[in-house]
Amino acid sequence: MRQNSKTAAQHRAGIKPATRAARCVTRTSARLTFVLSLACGLALGIGWPALTLAGPTLKVYKHVDENGVTHYSSKKPRGVKYSILRIRCPECAWKNKVNWHTTPLITDKFTDIIRQEAAQSGFEPALIMAIIHAESGFNPNTVSSAGAQGLMQLMPATQERFGVRSAFSPRQNIRGGVTYLRQLMKLFNGNLDLVLAAYNAGENAVLAADRQIPPFDETRQYVKRVKILYKRYRQRLQDRS
Repeated sequence: MRQNSKTAAQHRAGIKPATRAARCVTRTSARLTFVLSLACGLALGIGWPALTLAGPTLKVYKHVDENGVTHYSSKKPRGVKYSILRIRCPECAWKNKVNWHTTPLITDKFTDIIRQEAAQSGFEPALIMAIIHAESGFNPNTVSSAGAQGLMQLMPATQERFGVRSAFSPRQNIRGGVTYLRQLMKLFNGNLDLVLAAYNAGENAVLAADRQIPPFDETRQYVKRVKILYKRYRQRLQDRS
């Protein structure tokens, strides 16, 4: 994997040098390099971040050679046993054609839980709804290719960090996500742009970027997306009050 130019995915996963004897090799076209680099991260026990909704799926062939080296390729290997991975392309997912200014809002799901958690945390319900919409489309059973789960797409480490025992429980998932947001609000002094960037790419990525939005296309698009939805949900709730 490239060591000098980290992606949002790598930052959010908190990549560190591998601590065990494991290696992986990728052989692929340029357009799959990023995805397969993340696959190598999995082989080394590094992990990768949550991504919103389903994007285009790529077929990746995996096999382990006689030296214990894990290989990932976009081409079918010959003469060896292999397994097939279906990996969503993060870069493609962020370049979808959804018009976030006009896409239908979802205001009839988990509203009681959202309002209760908003009241306890001090957040506007509209902000929580916007993040849930951007992360999972209000599907409590969503699982990303990275392993992020539930309405607010919590990674296992985040679930453990904030005491979420059942990621598919709407209440627990929302509470965990809101608790994380509250921590990010304190860390970044209430700067919503930085909070959203950190929720997407990880707080370390924002800190490493000198408390600016990291230069990752998916993170910049995520911040814009949530802010558009936030404004729309806020207006919708105001119109109903």
